[in-house]
Amino acid sequence: MFSFIAFQCCSSFVLISTENKIHQAWVTNEYAEAQLHNIVRRMRARTEAYKEKLTDALLSSPEASPTASPSKKKAQPLPPPPPPPTEEKKEEREEAAKLEEDHYCDMWCYKFKKPPLKKYLKIIRLPESIDAYTDHYYVVWLLLVTIAYNWNCWFIPLRCMFPVQTSSNLFYWIIIDILCDICYLCDLLIFQPRKQFVKGGDIIADKIEMKEFYQKSLKFRFDLASVIPFDVLYVFFGFNPMFRANRVLKHNTFFEFNDRLEAILDKAYIYRVIRTTGYLLFILHINACLYYWASDYEGIGSTKWVYDGKGNMYLKCYYWAIRSLITIGGLPEPQNLFEIIFQLLNYFLGVFVFSSLIGQMRDVIGAATAGHNYYRSCMDNTVSYMNTYTIPKMVQNRVRNWYEYTWDSQGMLDESELLEQMPAKMQLAIAIDVNFAIVNKVDLFKGCDTQMIYDVLLRLKSIVYLPGDFVCKKGEIGREMYIIKQGEVHVLGGPDSTKILVTLKAGAVFGEISLLAAGGGNRRTANVVAHGFANLFILDKKSLHEILVHYPDSKRILMKKGRVLLKEKGKPTDGPNQQARGLASLFGPKPQTPKLFRALLGNSSKGSIGMLLKLKIKQADQEKKPDPEEKKPKAEAEPQTPNEQKEEPLANSQPLPNSGLHRGITNKSLIVTMTPSTTAGEGEILTVEVKEKKAGVDSG
Repeated sequence: MFSFIAFQCCSSFVLISTENKIHQAWVTNEYAEAQLHNIVRRMRARTEAYKEKLTDALLSSPEASPTASPSKKKAQPLPPPPPPPTEEKKEEREEAAKLEEDHYCDMWCYKFKKPPLKKYLKIIRLPESIDAYTDHYYVVWLLLVTIAYNWNCWFIPLRCMFPVQTSSNLFYWIIIDILCDICYLCDLLIFQPRKQFVKGGDIIADKIEMKEFYQKSLKFRFDLASVIPFDVLYVFFGFNPMFRANRVLKHNTFFEFNDRLEAILDKAYIYRVIRTTGYLLFILHINACLYYWASDYEGIGSTKWVYDGKGNMYLKCYYWAIRSLITIGGLPEPQNLFEIIFQLLNYFLGVFVFSSLIGQMRDVIGAATAGHNYYRSCMDNTVSYMNTYTIPKMVQNRVRNWYEYTWDSQGMLDESELLEQMPAKMQLAIAIDVNFAIVNKVDLFKGCDTQMIYDVLLRLKSIVYLPGDFVCKKGEIGREMYIIKQGEVHVLGGPDSTKILVTLKAGAVFGEISLLAAGGGNRRTANVVAHGFANLFILDKKSLHEILVHYPDSKRILMKKGRVLLKEKGKPTDGPNQQARGLASLFGPKPQTPKLFRALLGNSSKGSIGMLLKLKIKQADQEKKPDPEEKKPKAEAEPQTPNEQKEEPLANSQPLPNSGLHRGITNKSLIVTMTPSTTAGEGEILTVEVKEKKAGVDSG
């Protein structure tokens, strides 16, 4: 191999050098040159392929490796001969050959292979274990078993009491009975032994343990009793459907199907109403069968009380059963003791059963409408309260609109009440599916810890705003961030705050700068009004601070983003004296330019040092006090609250002409000092003092 590759490399080198020489010489034949280029390109590709094979042993080559020369080939021992097959292996091979022969079927003059039963089972792909709570295929199987169970429950009494099973249709009855028995056996032998169970908090999915658990359960005993083949007694006593009465012991599977179906239905109360109605119809069916049996015992048409034998026998008996169980009355009077006792028992049973079913129906319907009843009760109590205190009709109508829209959009008044009943993990799972896509779009939270965002999801509160409601107003203190879940809001501005600056739709975020302001001191810069019905998520500052305590890395990311946001849109513009207060306790104070430097630089909005000197000298001449060393008012103060803020003479004074210093000699000196403020968080105070020089002191 190595020698061949070396030969290939040398050949490539020779061909490359030949190619260079050809380029230098006169081209006499273009076809020959093209062929030579093609050979060189192929040799290069071949060499690269062998190099890759040397570096990577697993890489296969498109060509076979050349054999080594006999002189260099090392002598290798021959592989040992295979051991002779033992008798067991011979028997296995013979059995496999027989099985293959058995699965070949002859049809006319052709012979084809029929796959064994195991291959059919592999195609069906029955699972090793079944999760009864999440496997929908298992629910479908329970439906088939339930249909077979209902067939036996409804038609065994019918065939026993009414003469509906005759020799002409006996074949069809037996076929359907066999199909029902097959469903019972498959459930007993295949599905129920594969069902998972919980033991000590662990889900057991082992084949042997699942089988043993099912065989030790009471359900296995009932299932086994329901498939005992008493049908063989047909041979001795004839085709009497009473021998199949043990099929009704499969009731556990019927109730299991009801539980599993209710768990996966969105509106389970509809199925509960249908099932309760089915119970009532089945009891009436049994009563009709008993009435026909009593009429047959007394003699058809023998008295006025029994069935007279006219019309459809089943409908006539069912009509009598309904009037008897519901105790409507108007029935023929019983004539003998047997009829009197039968009628009394029927009345007592009817009162008990019918009242129980009516009560159960009331509970089902009441549970289905419990949420709507709570909504109506809350709305009625609120309207009664507003009427008691004579609330204006306009406000009452807005309250009604809020109730109606909240109920129609959410199906409940407060989502948090429902989620509070669940564990924290389930609350988080629901919040992630519903709200994570919206919160993840917020630029403020991009790059933060995912678990921190999950905690934010649990703190979000949903609020519905009516059309025209102010979400926030200009100038008010902002302490929340808003995320639009549904609807639209208008951001208003302009001189009269009526001009629509921008329209925000579902998924938009506003007010996030309020989460970063110091002590909630960030003021809203515009009015935000709901255009229609708007459903918003709200996250307040307190909740964010409680979350960030556990996520220092995310806190540092928010610090950086907070500074950028405060620079871009966090600075209020209401007045010239307002300063940004930094990020407060969340991000620490932001360093500011010293006020002495700003005064010396001559900020046009606050006056230069010359203007300060001119103003101080003028005030000192007007006051004419004996004490020459008198401290003057502060030239510049920190921003105050809106209620206490006063107009400063320096800020509101008109610019004075010739604000610079006058040239000449004076007996007064100007002292400018910076002293720390006594109020925490206000920085330093600039103080300007004018002093007269003492007599005899050289002013130079």
